[in-house]
Amino acid sequence: MSESLKYLDKLPSKTKFVFITGGVVSSLGKGLASASLSSILQARGFKVRLRKLDPYLNVDPGTMSPTQHGEVFVTDDGAETGLDLGHYERFCGDPAHKNDSITTGKIYLRVLEKERHGDYLGATIQVIPHITDAIKEFIVSDLHDEDFVLCEIGGTVGDIEGQPYLEAIRQFAYDVGRERVMFLHVTLLPYIPTAGELKTKPTQHSVRKLQEYGIQPDLLLCRSQMEIPENEKRKIALFCNLRAENVIAALDVDNIYQVPISYAREGLDAAVCHYFGVNCTQAADLRKWEQIAETVRHPQGEVKIAVVGKYVSLLEAYKSLNEALAHGGIANQYKVRVKWIDAEALEKGNPDEMLNDVNAILVPGGFGERGTEGKMQAIKYAREHKVPFLGICFGMQMAVLETMRNLAGVKNAGTTEFGKDCEPVVGLMTEWDKDGARQIRHKDGDLGGTMRLGAYDCVLEPDSLTAEIYGSSHISERHRHRYEVNLAYEKQLNAAGMRVVGRSPDGALPEIVERPDHPWFIGVQFHPELKSRPFAPAPLFVSFVKAAIDNSRLL
Repeated sequence: MSESLKYLDKLPSKTKFVFITGGVVSSLGKGLASASLSSILQARGFKVRLRKLDPYLNVDPGTMSPTQHGEVFVTDDGAETGLDLGHYERFCGDPAHKNDSITTGKIYLRVLEKERHGDYLGATIQVIPHITDAIKEFIVSDLHDEDFVLCEIGGTVGDIEGQPYLEAIRQFAYDVGRERVMFLHVTLLPYIPTAGELKTKPTQHSVRKLQEYGIQPDLLLCRSQMEIPENEKRKIALFCNLRAENVIAALDVDNIYQVPISYAREGLDAAVCHYFGVNCTQAADLRKWEQIAETVRHPQGEVKIAVVGKYVSLLEAYKSLNEALAHGGIANQYKVRVKWIDAEALEKGNPDEMLNDVNAILVPGGFGERGTEGKMQAIKYAREHKVPFLGICFGMQMAVLETMRNLAGVKNAGTTEFGKDCEPVVGLMTEWDKDGARQIRHKDGDLGGTMRLGAYDCVLEPDSLTAEIYGSSHISERHRHRYEVNLAYEKQLNAAGMRVVGRSPDGALPEIVERPDHPWFIGVQFHPELKSRPFAPAPLFVSFVKAAIDNSRLL
């Protein structure tokens, strides 16, 4: 067997692969399409794995600005990934892993490390075969007994960055056998009001571009505002060289939880099963999705929650947070209307005017000094007006600083993240335990991949509100931070009415703070939104939304 085919030794015997590409324009929803297809295949009883292949040169999105890339989604095992893995987890329920996300930067890093080590025995390193081989090895890595592996290719067909991935999956289909590989292409059918018709030409051109790379799509998922007439499906099929029944409409819906239902109705999962010759006589059981969609459409009421952040110009920066609030609303059969407030605008404005119409306040995570005063003004407002408050990561740290400055009398209480000229209530964390091993970082080290990342255990005080919410004294939540509240100031915090109620198992790191003198005031160092699912909402968000509902009834 040649070197380029050795990866086939890792290939499970029954696993089938679906590669999802996108064309025409970006932001067509490939991630949501991949997650939805996985969920309806799961509803048929299949075991499915989702993977993302991102063409950008960053090793991971950890150092990328949220206003450019969107949120950084963190897995249990500490991978910093793109937000699509959040879609995967929320729709499928299975936790993603480090091996489910790859970037061009990571691929090149692996290849170059092997070259430096001499693993290629003096060969000239090229995109083909070395980069494409590394991509193919990733596709089959860490697989077990999955029925389907769905691999989403980031970007749009025609992007120069994506060419190695298209070549890799073309080779993969040839190596593995076409009967075990499907190419699913997501396109756009724009509606031109003046012409009064859907236009198929963009889809035709996109497929033609894909064919230039040697890939013939087996199924088209066409984003459309309306039903696609049968004659238009036949036209697309004729020009794109596939059967008309494999032109599937991806219709706009009123909420994202309707997407799996819509795709199943259009026959997406049946088309995939038919292509692979898989028995699909029994329809997918989508009753749980129907119940969720019905709750979203007909809530018992509505609450307004303010999110005071610094990345509100791109709401994708808070994707998991927004979804977790929605999940909390669904659990309470309420709609959550989010009022996005720029923390810098709050610094310049009047907190009483900007916050007096909300039922709860949330301050999320973030990096950097910009907007911190606005966040603390929001926290002060929540504390003084008894408005339910949730602080996440940096939001918890700001809650601690607000208490220290305004109640404990430490006016220069600050964080060393912004410099040394302050009382270091929040400081850089350089050592901590992870799975029994000591993790050590340095203040002048790399920024990427050096934070406290992934799932960590937390021990709760049994008489705390948080322990009541979780129904347990031991929890595990995901982290992404490099600064911690300094427990040397715990006595001063206690005297000012703030209590540390959650700690790392060794007691060294504070995880959760509460104010017992407040109806609902909690700050957490972790990110509970990352593990929230529509069918298993994060307990903190369920309780937080309920507190907002209770507060709305008092107004």
